[in-house]
Amino acid sequence: MSQIQPRHEQHQQLSSQVAKTTTAVTVGGSLMVLSGLTLAATVIGLVVATPLLVIFSPVLVPAAITIFMILGGLLAAGGFGATATFVFYWMYRYTTGKHPIGADKIDYARDRLAHAAHEMKEKAEQLGHQAQQQVHPRKSLVDLSQSCRALSIVMLIAISES
Repeated sequence: MSQIQPRHEQHQQLSSQVAKTTTAVTVGGSLMVLSGLTLAATVIGLVVATPLLVIFSPVLVPAAITIFMILGGLLAAGGFGATATFVFYWMYRYTTGKHPIGADKIDYARDRLAHAAHEMKEKAEQLGHQAQQQVHPRKSLVDLSQSCRALSIVMLIAISES
């Protein structure tokens, strides 16, 4: 009885291999026939369509370019609209205090800019005091500020006239 089972298992393995091979040949052959038919249909279609493309190319090429530009414009507008929507949503979340992604970097940059502006203001005031004492020791800071305002008004008038 022990010799009968190995023969039975060999017969099942052989049957399984034959079934796999038959299925592979059938599927592969069908796909080869379909690819050949597709190639033949493509060649016949090109033979028929080529004269039409040559005749209508003065119309088709500008039409294709126009369609391409219209689609490109619509895609760009949609992308810009989506980006603007996201930016407005981000700004809304930022202003309501919900701290969206990147808010900490914005706060850090704002603080650094404020600090740099404060330092520049202090430096400018120092230099203004030093220049005021060296050039006109009697003039006060108020006189210097009034002179700057007058100069800026004269410059605005000159720019508006030109």
